[in-house]
Amino acid sequence: MTVVRVLRLCATSDLGLGEVRRFDVDGARVCLARCADGFHAVADTCSHEDFSLSEGEVDPEACEIECWKHGSLFSLLSGEPLTLPATRAVAVYEVSVEGADVMVRLP
Repeated sequence: MTVVRVLRLCATSDLGLGEVRRFDVDGARVCLARCADGFHAVADTCSHEDFSLSEGEVDPEACEIECWKHGSLFSLLSGEPLTLPATRAVAVYEVSVEGADVMVRLP
């Protein structure tokens, strides 16, 4: 049986449109971004090399994040890399808003 953890990351007011932040929760590094359609969370480590995605730029309309080190672009919806040098997806985590809180589901 897989245990799923639902954890609070922040308040909805803590992140503006196009902003991104890293959260270290329960042993996981989570990159949370606010796009035009809401909040999205992915694993905070670029699949190309061990660099933090939360230090990158977010395109809130396309819902994409660019790794600051080598320029790989990732979909925040699917985790798939959209440009090289990354070729592997990053994990995507389910996000929900409960009242004024942003929650994430971690496996």
